[in-house]
Amino acid sequence: MISDKAHIDPSAKIGQGVTIHPFAFIDKDVEIGDGCVIMPFASVVRGTRMGKNCKVYQGAIVGADPQDFRWKGGFTYCYIGNNVTIRENVIINRGINPGEGGTSIGDDSFLMANSHVGHDSVLKGRTVLGNKVAVAGDCVIGECCILSSGVIVHENSRIGDWVLIKGGCRITGNVPPYCIMAHNPTSYFGVNAYLLRKEGKKSEEIIDDIAKCYRHVYQTGTSVFNALKRIEADVEESPERQNIIDFIRSVNLKLVATPKDIE
Repeated sequence: MISDKAHIDPSAKIGQGVTIHPFAFIDKDVEIGDGCVIMPFASVVRGTRMGKNCKVYQGAIVGADPQDFRWKGGFTYCYIGNNVTIRENVIINRGINPGEGGTSIGDDSFLMANSHVGHDSVLKGRTVLGNKVAVAGDCVIGECCILSSGVIVHENSRIGDWVLIKGGCRITGNVPPYCIMAHNPTSYFGVNAYLLRKEGKKSEEIIDDIAKCYRHVYQTGTSVFNALKRIEADVEESPERQNIIDFIRSVNLKLVATPKDIE
């Protein structure tokens, strides 16, 4: 059902079975996949590429102009995966560089009311942003993460897979996979064991090995460089161990809330 009271630019590509309610705004050069629902007063702005079975609630703006002085008005993109829920008053900005990637929200993500995703940030999929979460530009958030209400993620931060960040935290750097982060200043709060057991189907042995990795990183008082050496010597090889090591090396050993400066 497409309401005649919605504004839909003639150049927009609308899939099969799409519902667009009255007073929605669909801009030029927009693609909306099959089965999507666009609620009243929601806006889908030029350069947005939306997958199948997404739902955009009242007041949300998908593909909004970037909030960055480096953007000079060029044509940029915002990519929304399949089965993404975008609740009331969410704002997702497009990228800032024409023809160079753009903002991306992965499949099965859920963005709660009043959350914000800045330009060129990437949510890899199955991620939940709580109410009023603010993700700045050029951030990367891994798969199956939960950012509780009021979390602030600063520009260029990177968050690994299966991370839980408790409400109100300020993330000013890089958070490795499988962690729980809490408090302000933000600090390591343990391994995200509950979700790893329930949704990730990880064994107790794997969860214990993850915890052992982070005892070396966060609880021995050594540098991150030395912690990695200890992990390689002390923890059995597994995809999870390698994910932790690869993440820490990829961010040049710079993590949130490490106990000691890098040597």
